[in-house]
Amino acid sequence: MIALEKGADEDMAGDRRDALTGLIDATQAKARIARWLDEWRAGISGSPLHAMLIAVGRIDTVNLAYGATTGDTALVEIAQRLAHFATDEFETGDWFAARVAGGTFLLVARESCSRERWQWFAEALADAIAMPILSDTGGAVRLWPRVALMRAVEGDEPGGILDQLANALHRAKEERGRRVAWVSGELAHVGVSNQQLEADMLAAIDRGEIEIVFQPQYAMADDRIVGAEALARWQHPEIGRLGANTLFTLAERTDHVAQLSRHIADRALALAAEWPAGMRLAINVTPADLAAATFPIDFLGLLERHGFPAERLTIEITEQVLLADLEEVARALAPLTQAGVTIALDDFGAGYSNFRYLKLLPIDKIKLDRSMVEGIAEDPRDLAVLRAITAMASALDLKVVAEGVEDEAQHAVLMGEGIETYQGFLRSVPVGQADFLALASHG
Repeated sequence: MIALEKGADEDMAGDRRDALTGLIDATQAKARIARWLDEWRAGISGSPLHAMLIAVGRIDTVNLAYGATTGDTALVEIAQRLAHFATDEFETGDWFAARVAGGTFLLVARESCSRERWQWFAEALADAIAMPILSDTGGAVRLWPRVALMRAVEGDEPGGILDQLANALHRAKEERGRRVAWVSGELAHVGVSNQQLEADMLAAIDRGEIEIVFQPQYAMADDRIVGAEALARWQHPEIGRLGANTLFTLAERTDHVAQLSRHIADRALALAAEWPAGMRLAINVTPADLAAATFPIDFLGLLERHGFPAERLTIEITEQVLLADLEEVARALAPLTQAGVTIALDDFGAGYSNFRYLKLLPIDKIKLDRSMVEGIAEDPRDLAVLRAITAMASALDLKVVAEGVEDEAQHAVLMGEGIETYQGFLRSVPVGQADFLALASHG
């Protein structure tokens, strides 16, 4: 089951779920919206509701051209991308996602959020959904989303919210080239063009305004902090806070992914050099990084400059890297593994084509996607999948890290299955350097 909600205290066992994606359905979404609206009006929640309806085009064409399995793979992958973006963007707020019909998805969040930020988030999410999706046959397909946006106001009701979003989405489909539409009919005046965003991002990098935070990682046996994953945040003066996924997607628009990635790695290594001996650092690298001929030399140069031991570093790569030339990726990673750097395959289980790459790349570790963890304490099928993955990892001599661990029941199951390391909100949200050092000092 895909973890596509946060902060909801309903008894989710009674929710009706989409069998393919694990999302709640339209009926359950309306019930959740109704409760959140009541809490907002009663003053229990101070944050208004922001909603977006996302429709993916060409899914029927994919089914006809490649078969229903490929279409299903694409829908599951879209749900995963939606989850990763929302989890990263709204780490302190409540949100949920639903599949309301076919290739149409709903995302609702209650968090302080300007119209500008909601619109940029929608643009970045649409970019991410439109990226190539690996199929189970080894090919790749592209789907083109359109998004309708609104912010709930006094008097709005659940059914009316969905109707307004559907009407706005219909208008967007009728306008050639229109991808994002507000229910009001007008896009927010964000005051930040792509060109301005590019300039702002470069200036933010130069001024060190891209904040590095760390998601602590814990030893399963004794909950001792053993390291952290480096993440990025940017507080844009007009748009507001941008999470790492949104930030990188916007950076890709402005063709500065490699520069942003290097800056984050540089800052993370500089901070991690101050950590207690033995603490490990995990850094994400992008396809743009690995495509650069000088990447291995440059990266090892960063390690040397900051005096951070290679054997304490983990580089995390995602399935998007697998869209590249695997021989080139393997060549780029080889000097790092020879230097002692650990290579981890991130978001493992989120896609359908991960398994065959384990023998083609120098992978030392797999990092279970939160969707592989979410239902393991309640659903025997999810537990069976977890056991199959851990058995495969053991046979291949791969270590396993679990992410997205949010409750003690999940923790207990993972410990029983021999998982050594985990991260998630059960123990800590991402924190800054000072807070991480304080946590590390207490074990």
